[in-house]
Amino acid sequence: MSTGDPYAALGDGYARRRRPDPRIAAAIAQALGDARSVVNVGAGAGSYEPTDRLVLAVEPSATMIGQRPPGAAPAVQAFAEDLPFDDRAFDVGLAVLTVHHWRDPGRGLTELRRVSRRQVVLTWDPVRISRMWLVADYLPEIATLEESLATLPEIAAALAPASVRPVPVPWDCTDGFLAANWRRPRAYLDHDVRAGASSIAALPRAVVERAMRRLRDDLDRGRWHARHRDLLARTSLDVGYRLVVSDG
Repeated sequence: MSTGDPYAALGDGYARRRRPDPRIAAAIAQALGDARSVVNVGAGAGSYEPTDRLVLAVEPSATMIGQRPPGAAPAVQAFAEDLPFDDRAFDVGLAVLTVHHWRDPGRGLTELRRVSRRQVVLTWDPVRISRMWLVADYLPEIATLEESLATLPEIAAALAPASVRPVPVPWDCTDGFLAANWRRPRAYLDHDVRAGASSIAALPRAVVERAMRRLRDDLDRGRWHARHRDLLARTSLDVGYRLVVSDG
């Protein structure tokens, strides 16, 4: 097992690129219900951690822990697959867009269930997100890459019985996950924006640069707007993000 920091490169500047969106935060807070204690596993820089409850963060990467802001919840450096807590020590186990990064998602989800009475996991439906224009028209390699990741089907099965709740993405989303800029296509031409989306960052540089040249040309020539003019009137869109909430 490697003891190196898995996010020493990917996590650089993460907190700057990935600013929590308050509307998505509200959906997560609603899913947490009346929980008084929360363990946030794969917590990263602390995005979407509630501030009105007792929170303990778990994060394997020193790079990510170092980006947690002053006043953030205390963080324990540990892996999801080996949580250093007693059984049912927390009301809720929270995991936000992180399970696909875990070394052994099945084991990590088993641990999440062990240490918490309920679980709330934000993930995505790979079928739905593969239809989003960025993936379907420019970077289909993302869909291929995500075939091997633990996303909605695996997480819902591991936490069953559970409900699955859509999380629409607002057009002006402040976060920087893959589909956050569904109505702002020029944002993807920015290397800094792309670096904040792990699914893009994981692709070969040549593949991404070729796709961005095509996107830039389509935008400059008006082809993108001709194909997707229906999106310009939307204030939010279901692009596949889902909250999986266990029934306890």
